[in-house]
Amino acid sequence: MNFSDFFDVKLAIENFPYILSGLPMTIAVSFLGMALGLILGLFIALARGSNRKVLRLPARVYISFMRGTPILVFLFILYFGLPSVGIEFTAYQAAVLGFGLNSAAYIAEINRAALNSVDDGQWEAALTLGLPYGKTLRGIILPQAARIAIPPLTNVFLDLVKATSLAAVITVPELFQKAQIAGGRTFDTLTMYVVVALIYWPLCIFISIFQERLEKRYSRFID
Repeated sequence: MNFSDFFDVKLAIENFPYILSGLPMTIAVSFLGMALGLILGLFIALARGSNRKVLRLPARVYISFMRGTPILVFLFILYFGLPSVGIEFTAYQAAVLGFGLNSAAYIAEINRAALNSVDDGQWEAALTLGLPYGKTLRGIILPQAARIAIPPLTNVFLDLVKATSLAAVITVPELFQKAQIAGGRTFDTLTMYVVVALIYWPLCIFISIFQERLEKRYSRFID
């Protein structure tokens, strides 16, 4: 077999701009999903570590559910299932909400571990000085926890970028959905899938480089 039997260079070049047009949507879903996950993940982590059972138990159940169910199933529930009870989202909204809610569970566990790594003496010192809980958390605890949480959080983002390809199943016009359309139009799905893989690859390399720089920057604070 020849190389052309697996990958048609001419078709790849012709369809590259069309497939690449899905990149902005991939980036948008990734960033918005991550932003939502970061916000929810912080509050869930605080609830998970709370001494109050009324906060701790729901947080544990949420984390267990999200980590124990496939994101694809959750996307189907949001986009195809909820309309049956009168709740409708656009494909874009369902994707952002789905990835945000799912990633929040993983982010919460990362945040919880990072918060627990901060010495209890920091809380005690703040209490001695009469600082309120919110001010202590924002000004003392979170900055220290962030140094530990940032590297694994970038891994979550990297996984989220790749997972956005699943949004194609609910008709979000991102990279993989564009590749599927191009594959159906050209009758050469293998070439189109290789093209989309070659787009994801450098995107993820860029994120990995960013992660390495963050790790180097913050590793000096973790001793």
